[in-house]
Amino acid sequence: MKKFMLDLVIKKNISLSNQYALLILTSHDKLPEILPGQFAEIRVDGSSTVFLRRPISIHFVDYETNELWLLIQIIGDGTKKMADLKVGEIVNLLLPLGNSYSIPTNSEAKLLLVGGGCGVAPLLYLGAHLKSLGFDVNFLIGGRSSTDILQLCEYERFGNVFITTEDGSLGEKGFVTQHSVLRASNFDYIYTCGPTPMMKAIASYAAKINAICEVSLENTMACGIGACLCCVTDTIQGHVCVCTEGPVFNITKLKWQI
Repeated sequence: MKKFMLDLVIKKNISLSNQYALLILTSHDKLPEILPGQFAEIRVDGSSTVFLRRPISIHFVDYETNELWLLIQIIGDGTKKMADLKVGEIVNLLLPLGNSYSIPTNSEAKLLLVGGGCGVAPLLYLGAHLKSLGFDVNFLIGGRSSTDILQLCEYERFGNVFITTEDGSLGEKGFVTQHSVLRASNFDYIYTCGPTPMMKAIASYAAKINAICEVSLENTMACGIGACLCCVTDTIQGHVCVCTEGPVFNITKLKWQI
């Protein structure tokens, strides 16, 4: 797909908690085609410590309102600068980068989208896309507590939502890998993004039930075009750049099951 370097305007900056912000960006021009699972590299202006772009998953794209959403987890100076952006300010992005989640060929396939922490970000756009194609969508979302379960009403627009929290403050108590829906239902496709231990556990579950499983890796991706080699990961076909060959991988291509 063609890549674009765009200056987008902050339309809204919504504080979701002291750790998360939702940036809604727009443009005078029509946004380019972006597929679920792809990401953008964001230039961080005004920082004396951040010199490289930051990779951020595409959270949602609304072509009717010409909006692109980014879910920001505030971790360091770069993401703090993003979370402090004001309405009307300009943000420079390189996008769309990477590959995308695949779409089932069987319209009756049972789908589960599993996210933990900020890993829920790409699943909203994926769920919306799958629903628009006529699929029944199930989300399984986990967090440490209820404050980590973000934008619940948005996910509920596109499918059934199952929740776990480690402290039991919302949904079932425990990890996403312990939710009863995994015992009650068999799924044909499982899509996941989040902490690596969580994704490996979900991948193991998927292998046991013979489900197709795709994971979105969150390696450090400084350039997004395969030049810096920061994001290299080992696969059954050798070492590849996650930013160009991924970030989405079928688990059969990874060495997780070996």
